[in-house]
Amino acid sequence: MTLELEGDTNDYLGKGLSGGKIVLYPPAASTFAAEENVIAGNVALYGATAGEVYIRGMAGERFAVRNSGVTVVVEGVGDHGCEYMTGGKVVVLGKTGRNFAAGMSGGVAYILDEQGDFATRCNTQMAGLEALEDAAEIESLRQIIQRHADLTQSQKAIDLLAHWFDRVSQFIKVMPRDYKRVLQALKKAEANGLSGDDALIAAFEENARDLTRIGGS
Repeated sequence: MTLELEGDTNDYLGKGLSGGKIVLYPPAASTFAAEENVIAGNVALYGATAGEVYIRGMAGERFAVRNSGVTVVVEGVGDHGCEYMTGGKVVVLGKTGRNFAAGMSGGVAYILDEQGDFATRCNTQMAGLEALEDAAEIESLRQIIQRHADLTQSQKAIDLLAHWFDRVSQFIKVMPRDYKRVLQALKKAEANGLSGDDALIAAFEENARDLTRIGGS
């Protein structure tokens, strides 16, 4: 199912979303720059578990709080973005407010840090900040942004894609540390011939051993 809205929304857009797609963009007759204006209220995607969301414009505070599986593109968010997030992918093509990623234990966020000051607004207690280096990951991000451009006609996304190889270095990846260790352990288990539940169990067991060693050091 696809919900396409030409206009704006109040709070709790996509609360509990468990599949499908939401596309939000300003009215065609509007004259303001979408990427500089809020068109979605606070606490969007609270507790969402699956699906896709594309927002041409900015969202309010506590964006994607407790998101556990949605892939979303937005062009700016207020304070406390990705708070307690446990899964999914969040792409922010603009500024964030303070305390981004507080309590974030899973999933990944990609922030277009045009001003080079995102680190001052990110809570790094549980998450680290990384540069994008993996070619496959970079291409996956490009495809997500391309889909955003196709569905919303976002000028911000169109301009970014037109200068992709010059601009991609401006992205900062927000990756929860424990989640990263689990993914690395899972990759190692799969390389050792395990799959499915066996690989997951081996990955969590190795992560638990790593945390025990870290706690004892």
